[in-house]
Amino acid sequence: MKAIVCENHGLPNTLKFKEIDSPAIGPHDVKIKVMACSVNFPDVLIIQNLYQFKPELPFSPGSEVSGVVLEVGAEVTNVKPNDRVLALCGWGGFAEELAVNSSRVFPIPDKMDYITAASLMYNFGTSYYALKDRANLQAGETLLVLGAGGGVGLAAVELGKLMGATVIAAASTDEKLAVCKEKGADFLIKYDNLKGDLKEITNGKGVDVVYDPIGDKYAEPCVRSMAWKGRYLVVGFAAGEIPKIPLNLALLKGCAITGVFWGQFAALEPKKNFQNVMQLSEWFLNGKLSPHIHKVYELAETVEALQAMADRKVIGKAVVVTSDEAKVRFEPSSPAEIDPPKKEGNKLIFENFEQIKAFVGQEFGHTEWLTVDQKMINEFAAATLDEQWIHVDTEKAKDSIFGQTIAHGLLTLSLTPKFLEELYEVKNTKMGINMGSDKVRFLNPVLSGSKLRMTGVLKSVSDMPNNGLKMLVEAKIEIEGKSKPACVAELLSIIYR
Repeated sequence: MKAIVCENHGLPNTLKFKEIDSPAIGPHDVKIKVMACSVNFPDVLIIQNLYQFKPELPFSPGSEVSGVVLEVGAEVTNVKPNDRVLALCGWGGFAEELAVNSSRVFPIPDKMDYITAASLMYNFGTSYYALKDRANLQAGETLLVLGAGGGVGLAAVELGKLMGATVIAAASTDEKLAVCKEKGADFLIKYDNLKGDLKEITNGKGVDVVYDPIGDKYAEPCVRSMAWKGRYLVVGFAAGEIPKIPLNLALLKGCAITGVFWGQFAALEPKKNFQNVMQLSEWFLNGKLSPHIHKVYELAETVEALQAMADRKVIGKAVVVTSDEAKVRFEPSSPAEIDPPKKEGNKLIFENFEQIKAFVGQEFGHTEWLTVDQKMINEFAAATLDEQWIHVDTEKAKDSIFGQTIAHGLLTLSLTPKFLEELYEVKNTKMGINMGSDKVRFLNPVLSGSKLRMTGVLKSVSDMPNNGLKMLVEAKIEIEGKSKPACVAELLSIIYR
């Protein structure tokens, strides 16, 4: 078979295009006929021995492929011969065939072409993990994307808009910024006056989230431009130098500087990563996301593609293909018109799962006020065998800092199933299961006699086996007359039809 081979570490022009043996596979491996392999910045680093992963020489670069399964090992169960798949191989992709562990291979939908499939995971997987799981980006927040014309940067622009953020795209040329505008960026800036531009755009408030895949001298001005409790995402250092940030800035800004290592996340948290993959695939198939393809190269032109990446000339994604069949592009489906849910009082009524999926990112509304009286507090304390005096001894509690008894925090959290039932209903379902909560924070004590209500935003949904749908609701339990909520939590539930 033909392949691009790195025999000695160096720049793209040192690579060889030659015949090599077809790879052998082990019991857990999959052999793939490669149809397309995207070009990513780590491919430029790995051939120079500058990347964190260092394969033995000789090897073929190329980290993200799509193709057709030729053969599977005896222990492989997730794919079979002739399946269309994408694979996150790390290296080996710029070749006609590839062997990779089955855990890094995913089926691709019939309506997705090979070029799109090879452009999906590295850029959009990294950016979605960064914005969703590391930054917890919220609708209405301000997102600054550095290196916005590159692969991961442009993906972050597109995802940021889809997630409801105000997106500021920073890039080096007008050509790159024009593509960012096409992808929905609200503001376009270059690097010559970062701090001043950001101050003007945010009216001095600062940026809530910074997505930084370039590092170097651009990092510090952006940290100085963070909003209070902002999140700075360290994605990479494509501009060259690893920046040295004065840590007093994090203290003064109350901001978090957060690392984004998507490959490690995929390895250590495969279930969460799979959910992200499924969500991205759904958005692609519905036409809500689409990779910007800079240029398609033949396998023999891989050196040219890698040099364009090294020279920062690639806008979006460059892709290498091995055959004419791989060049055929599919048009994504236009999003179907889905009626909004009906409302009965404060409750939203969903007729089907499609309505729920279309509702992602929106607020359910709020429940009626519920009084947490001493009787409820006492009954909860007795049921949980947690009869601390601050909950049940009304006389002694008068001398506490609260001046009266307070509800147990878990009592507040235990009200969420009741509140969820008030917020929405899904017709034609067999069963619903409350799976608990994640990222719970108790922010304000609930005094006896307080009135509570809950608001909720549907953050994400994902399909589950046996006709199930997993829902994640970001809930806030408010106290009447108080600006600070009693509790915020991510609530997990599954419904079956």
